[in-house]
Amino acid sequence: MISSLETMLNRPHAWANGLTRSQKKLILASVDALLVAFSLWTSVAIRLGSLWPQFVWNTGWWLLLALPLVGIGIFYSLGLYRVVMRSMGRHGALCILQGTILLSLVLTSFGYFDTRLFIPRSTPIIFALVLGCSLVAVRMIGRSYYRWLNERGAERRPVLIYGAGQSGLQLVSALDAAKEFRPVAFLDDEPSLAGSFFAGRRVHPPADLDALLARFGVSDVLLALPSISRARRKEIVEFLSQRPVQVQTIPSMAELVSGIESIDKLRNVGVEELLGRDAVDPDLDLFTSVRGRTVMVTGAGGSIGSELCRQIVTADPRCLVLYEMSEFGLYSIEQELSQLAPRGFCVHAVLGSVRDEPRLEQTIRRHGVETIFHAAAYKHVPLVEANPFEGIRNNTFGTECVARVAARCGVGRAILVSTDKAVRPTNVMGASKRLAERVFQKAQQRCKTTVFSMVRFGNVMGSSGSVIPLFQKQIAAGGPVTVTHPEVIRYFMTIPEAAQLVIQAGSMAHGGDVFLLNMGSPVSILDLAKRMIHLSGLDVKDDVNPHGDIEIVFSGLRPGEKLFEELLVDGTALPTAHPKIMRSLDSLAHSGGEIDDALSELRSAVENADMDATIGLLHRLVEGYSTEMTSGSGPEMELASTVRGGANLV
Repeated sequence: MISSLETMLNRPHAWANGLTRSQKKLILASVDALLVAFSLWTSVAIRLGSLWPQFVWNTGWWLLLALPLVGIGIFYSLGLYRVVMRSMGRHGALCILQGTILLSLVLTSFGYFDTRLFIPRSTPIIFALVLGCSLVAVRMIGRSYYRWLNERGAERRPVLIYGAGQSGLQLVSALDAAKEFRPVAFLDDEPSLAGSFFAGRRVHPPADLDALLARFGVSDVLLALPSISRARRKEIVEFLSQRPVQVQTIPSMAELVSGIESIDKLRNVGVEELLGRDAVDPDLDLFTSVRGRTVMVTGAGGSIGSELCRQIVTADPRCLVLYEMSEFGLYSIEQELSQLAPRGFCVHAVLGSVRDEPRLEQTIRRHGVETIFHAAAYKHVPLVEANPFEGIRNNTFGTECVARVAARCGVGRAILVSTDKAVRPTNVMGASKRLAERVFQKAQQRCKTTVFSMVRFGNVMGSSGSVIPLFQKQIAAGGPVTVTHPEVIRYFMTIPEAAQLVIQAGSMAHGGDVFLLNMGSPVSILDLAKRMIHLSGLDVKDDVNPHGDIEIVFSGLRPGEKLFEELLVDGTALPTAHPKIMRSLDSLAHSGGEIDDALSELRSAVENADMDATIGLLHRLVEGYSTEMTSGSGPEMELASTVRGGANLV
């Protein structure tokens, strides 16, 4: 019985859903014609206080037929029937206003020119008011019915919108037309908006969050704050991360204005929101190392290298040379830059290793390279620790090849992308990068035509091998999230910010400079893991909350890993023209001849796979280097690990 009743009720809905656009227009026009006749009868009845005054309708009955036809013609000419009912907005309301005014003037002219009609002077005014309200009401009812029809059977999740500005209103409009979310209320920091209604939803202060979560059963909060500062955004995300809600955000204002993204393209709040600082706009005067020059980026397909390429093509270089040993990485960045770069801009993609000196020289001379950003490196600490010889070959001797060729070819500037792990390293990767810095400093002592410099910074969010993508993957899989040690802290910076600062630092170099990027405050990795779990709308499972969703497991420090990283070797740094770039006073501990001999010994030890000699030389060459190779390290493990996982982590 219930099933047959439901089937009967579904028939009109199915019929309404199956109507064509032309059929819907015809039905709406017919309803409007009836509303015109109804409004005329109502206005006369209200004015004269009688349902059917004979002295009016005995001579004016034909108005009930003629005026609807005239009205349909006016509304059609104004484009009212081109306005889709479900998106009825300001344009539709304006068409109705214009149409009702014109139609009331037509009614007035009928009474003025036909003396047999009795139309009181206030009747056209009442008619316009009744008709306008009726037309709007019918369309609002139709829009509500359409939304209800569209939502039938869909389980829409209740959500809160943080931000009752224009972006919030646009987001609500987009969500109302979709089937996933049901906006129930707004949150906003502006006290004067509390209690107001926007798009039928009440605005609440953030203090009401917990009550709203309980009242509506909300598990999602959507941020509609595209233009607030990073610092304020961080405060809001930290406030929300303390509640069991998943936080998503609309794109940034830059993405919305450029048309890259639309208002309804929601994405999970990135951990950068927790680490975010107010950005410092790039100083355009510090892009001289790339503007109007032929620039080459080694490791162009890597995390830092690819972002350097993106930033460089927007800085008006003459052309860009991509140098990369990974075919897929090179293809990917070349395809991306073909869309990003201005029309006619030359991008040259070159497959090659930085250890192939003839290939490097051939490429630099062929394209007339003036500036080199050397970002090619193996950077994943445990992998390099398991493959020490390959790490040294690529990071140290590859850098030596770049330095020799740059000097020989008369390249104007060569900038080495270094790492905070090069400071008092406890792993082979850090030691190999510190030696790479030494190589560039040695090259500067011998060459006066090329300006060599180094830029040292910490972790970048989202790079290959970074802890953040690993945490995201572990949370998506249901856990557990692995943290090496409860006291580990790290510095973080976004990849675009790091790349911009590298370019600007390279332009300030005078020769042999070691630049340090201001990484802000260090972040506890354990706290970071907890915040990421909370931002995903989940709870941490621990002794206090045994029924939580995601467990955090401590796996122990990996070979060569430190509890904290440093940026300075001797603790001294000077400010520069940029507030986020400092110049280190690190000195070169070895003369050119001494380091040449030591590097020659190191090369022999690496080529002979002599682990003891290699580690001994690292201790001798790299100040502060201290580590013990774990059991199982050695030529055999190094070879096996290279076969299993020796990817090009540049």
